[in-house]
Amino acid sequence: MAIDATFWVAVSFIIFFGALIYLKIPQKVTEILDKMISDIKNEIDESEKLRTEAKTLLDNAQNKLNTAQKVSKEILDEAKKDSEKLIIELNDKFHKSSEIKKNLAGNKISQMKEAAIKEIKDASIKIAVDSVKKIITTSVDKSKLDTVFQKNLDETKEELKKINS
Repeated sequence: MAIDATFWVAVSFIIFFGALIYLKIPQKVTEILDKMISDIKNEIDESEKLRTEAKTLLDNAQNKLNTAQKVSKEILDEAKKDSEKLIIELNDKFHKSSEIKKNLAGNKISQMKEAAIKEIKDASIKIAVDSVKKIITTSVDKSKLDTVFQKNLDETKEELKKINS
């Protein structure tokens, strides 16, 4: 058998693989690869946990946001109702107070009118009585004058009582 270059390549190939097996290189490579695989699995598991936690937090935040929106809408609706009621109440109070003021002004005007009419009547009665008194004193003698004066005075008093009543 001739020893040529292919023989030595084959021998060196077998020695190389023998040395690799003797030094347990394939096991070390396998261990390193297994370690890298487990590290990658751990990172994937960790990222999956973080993703689920983030999803849970997002869901909680979304629920809180929805609840807050509902509550704010309810508050706004309640405030609108309250403001409408307040506006209606203020409108009613304004109309009632204006009606009361109108009635008070009307009453005051009526009272002032009645007072003016009474003053005019009193003044005209006084003038009439004075005129009658003057006419009687100038045209009638003293004895008749006293009886007529007393009679007219009594009649005038009766009329005044009727008017004042």
